[in-house]
Amino acid sequence: MATEHPGVRAGIGELPSTTEVLHAFRASRDRYRPEDVVLDAARRLARCHELRLRTQQAAHAPDVSDVRVAGCSQLLDDIDRDRAEQVARIDGWVAEHIAHRAGASLHTETLGAVIDRLAAKWVAAQQALGLPTDGVEPPPEPRTDIRPRRTTIGHHGVDGEARLHWVRLAELVDGYRDLITDVIERRRRLPVF
Repeated sequence: MATEHPGVRAGIGELPSTTEVLHAFRASRDRYRPEDVVLDAARRLARCHELRLRTQQAAHAPDVSDVRVAGCSQLLDDIDRDRAEQVARIDGWVAEHIAHRAGASLHTETLGAVIDRLAAKWVAAQQALGLPTDGVEPPPEPRTDIRPRRTTIGHHGVDGEARLHWVRLAELVDGYRDLITDVIERRRRLPVF
């Protein structure tokens, strides 16, 4: 059964396809309605990871003050709390809307945790290519690395680090697609805590 089309049924709920999740990562704030819990939470997780990356960069900037580092540390705690809330939103939706087949193999992670990892790797891959991401203001400190970044995707023009991020993202996307297919075909069930 193909999982790239919206509206894939798994019990009484619909699991979003990989394409829908990746689109959610770069979606604008008002794109999803409150009933689009998984995709709205995915969008918010991507924003959290963008802000988290920028906050870490600000904390490690040259000549950063101790006060600034402490502020960044508090902000990271707040971001991680928001991430946990978004993961819990997804997992709560799964518990309420996805039928689980008794006896099916239990997946090791919740759907929220899987989407959180996808969002983190998507942000890292975007950043590795120097591509803009929506939703978060750039850090106030100027970029100290003035090397031009190459943004051509292909065999030439992408450095090894960027390629590695995109390969890892592709592997996670494949894993998500396989997981959704297995849940829909009742070979695997998602944990709900």
